[in-house]
Amino acid sequence: METINALGRRKAAVARVYLSDGKGKITINGRDYKEYFGAETLQYVVTQPLVLLNATEKYDIKANLDGGGVKGQAEALRLGITRALIMLDAECKSSLRTNGFVTRDPREVERKKPGQPKARKRFQFSKR
Repeated sequence: METINALGRRKAAVARVYLSDGKGKITINGRDYKEYFGAETLQYVVTQPLVLLNATEKYDIKANLDGGGVKGQAEALRLGITRALIMLDAECKSSLRTNGFVTRDPREVERKKPGQPKARKRFQFSKR
């Protein structure tokens, strides 16, 4: 099997995923994913699509993560892994979709406006 590459995005995070045959090793920016994501919840988020398809021991995954925070990066990686698995086997798309892994979360941070301290927050109004 040749290497399959896919892209996952979430907030400001971008994950470039390279999926190939192997023994279930996940490497992110040259480090093991358990070392990269210290929190167990984030490790769980990353492996969700693989656990769903019982493919944790089948594929090696290399990923380049860039931008955003750790939660955004974990969810971007999950989307990238999901897209790579769909490229590999299109029949698994329906089960991945029912669990909500296929849809890209479009929510982004709203920009700060001039004359305001934040995007929506305003300075205190004084009538007099």
